[in-house]
Amino acid sequence: MRKRVIYLAKVYLWTVLVFVIAKIVFMLVTSASGHFVTSDVWQVITHGISLDLSTALYFLILPFLLTIVSVWISGRWQLHVLRGYFLLISIAFALAFVADSSLYPFWGFKLDASCLGYLETPNEAAASVTTAYIIWRVIALLIATTLIFGGYLLTVRFFPIGKPAKKLIHKVLETVLYIIFIPLMIIGIRGGLDESTTNIGQVYFSPNQYLNHSAVNPVFSFLASLEDTARNNTIYNFMDNNECEQIIKSLYNTESIDPDTLLNTQTPNIILILLEGCGGEFTEIGGKKKITPNLNRLAQEGVYFTNCYGNTWRTDRGTVCTWSGYPSFPTMSVMKIPSKSRTMPNIAKTLKEERGYNTFYIYGGDINFTNMRSYLISGGFDQLMWKENYTLKEQNTAQWGVCDEITFKSLFDLSQSQKSPYIIGFSTLSSHAPWDVPIKKFDDEILNAFYYLDNCLGDFIQRFRKTKAWDNTLIILLPDHGIPYKDIDERHPLMNHIPMIWVGGAVKQPRRIEQVCNQTDLPATLMGQLGLNHSHFTFSRDVLSKNYTHHFAINTYTEGFSVTDSTGYVNYDLISDRICVKQGRNIDVLLKRGRAILQAASIDLDKR
Repeated sequence: MRKRVIYLAKVYLWTVLVFVIAKIVFMLVTSASGHFVTSDVWQVITHGISLDLSTALYFLILPFLLTIVSVWISGRWQLHVLRGYFLLISIAFALAFVADSSLYPFWGFKLDASCLGYLETPNEAAASVTTAYIIWRVIALLIATTLIFGGYLLTVRFFPIGKPAKKLIHKVLETVLYIIFIPLMIIGIRGGLDESTTNIGQVYFSPNQYLNHSAVNPVFSFLASLEDTARNNTIYNFMDNNECEQIIKSLYNTESIDPDTLLNTQTPNIILILLEGCGGEFTEIGGKKKITPNLNRLAQEGVYFTNCYGNTWRTDRGTVCTWSGYPSFPTMSVMKIPSKSRTMPNIAKTLKEERGYNTFYIYGGDINFTNMRSYLISGGFDQLMWKENYTLKEQNTAQWGVCDEITFKSLFDLSQSQKSPYIIGFSTLSSHAPWDVPIKKFDDEILNAFYYLDNCLGDFIQRFRKTKAWDNTLIILLPDHGIPYKDIDERHPLMNHIPMIWVGGAVKQPRRIEQVCNQTDLPATLMGQLGLNHSHFTFSRDVLSKNYTHHFAINTYTEGFSVTDSTGYVNYDLISDRICVKQGRNIDVLLKRGRAILQAASIDLDKR
């Protein structure tokens, strides 16, 4: 028995050690994504060890069961089973560690099951990185697998092979002792006897979110997120449903009452451009004058919603928020849930049914990525133009597909050839990692990419302004989301503070709309201007209506949400169940609004 216990202890300790070493390597590899000093490494290890200890027990189960079997039956076949098992988990661990450290600089959160959705379109998923980047990750994967598996092979040498004990009483007693140990393993996996089970939040210890993330075991993070992915929806339950319903009714107007008039026609041609990742930190909102000069100028020439905030952090979410006026969720993408996304209201569908608009969408990437095609077609878009509609040479002008310079030309050509009234949706893509654009204005590749986007936009507007179509066209410029940049992350209000600008001949005069609002408010606001009912956009508000009295905005990200209004700002972490940032007044009110919206939206999503 002693040999068997020593063997199990070695397997368990090696697994824990692997997790600890992975944390150190993660911090070294991703050091550019967060600030830390040497002493923080020890803090990360000590605070994260409880999650490592629990996670390691999951992978001790099979060796533990084989050890019990060896009490009664012993043979070399057991060694083959163990070697095969350890090879599999070595590969799995290596994949988790490499993926975690590789994705973190892009996503800003730990590995979870959301990455599986992007495996359906691997070419698009790989478009954010270079070939060299992928090669180095493959090499890292092979090295990590070899080292982890090598450690496990050393432990296998201690597995007791030989004839089992001859006396039946010894076999029974040893088996009983192992069985007694099973509840202890369960308690260890569960994280104790309290009502709260093992969770990611238990390792959070610092106001520096990077250190909290470093302490999280990526293997556990991935496995824990699989449950939510399997059922597609997390039902948030912060308060009584009746109380939640009353809050939502007070926050969302479903009709427009004497709205301020911005347009000189109620049937304009509409071009809605989603500017990839163009958060306020790259515009005059963040004090940047030289990165997006055309966008800044258009803000002065048109209707500028100065306090608009993005609802989310990724394109698939931002697209749904914009076109359907539907909230975003921390851990799931509504676009990837066809049973819901195909039944949602959409600006295009409403205009087609109510006013006979012709509908088009342009995207230079893969329209099948994240179920985008299904969502757009269900949303009323009759014609889609995407990467496959371009020549092979044009498709290779950027990692993600066709560069913005070419797709903006397509947008111009389409706008001049279509019968009025029409609505054209257009998603840009060049201002996205790996930031591969055909010009170089700045040494910083990210700033350079947004400068390129702005140039393409400026050229398009300049050409379009000279045509007759300009006089009856409304062009809406709106980023799909903001992005982390240097010290601007999800906890900073500036990341989600985005410019919404309406320009074109259909606009009566330059205006500044100062009310705090969300990108989800575009459908109701636009419908109000066009004299159309918007009651089916239940989470969208007409910010120009007389009954728009609660001026606030909400943003969700993978670990929490933030809410802002003219009096304050709060950032709340769902994992650790605590406020991370608070500024100004009315924090409790803002927090309650955010919770109510998440709860109401998750209930609505569950009705699909």
